[in-house]
Amino acid sequence: MHPWPDTSTPASVLASLMEAHGLRQSDLPEIGSQGVVSEVLAGKRRLNLRQVQALAGRFSVPMEMLAG
Repeated sequence: MHPWPDTSTPASVLASLMEAHGLRQSDLPEIGSQGVVSEVLAGKRRLNLRQVQALAGRFSVPMEMLAG
């Protein structure tokens, strides 16, 4: 069972993971530039498969939690 509610979005899961690990937008080169990370967190852009795979591996979470 994961600690996130079923209503969580990939953006909210990513934001929670970033907070838990003390990361800033610039600390996620797996996603891209800080601007791209900002758009993902704001829900303006979805993560692509490569980004989801990289983040799932980095944070040891199921890919489904980051795929929308």
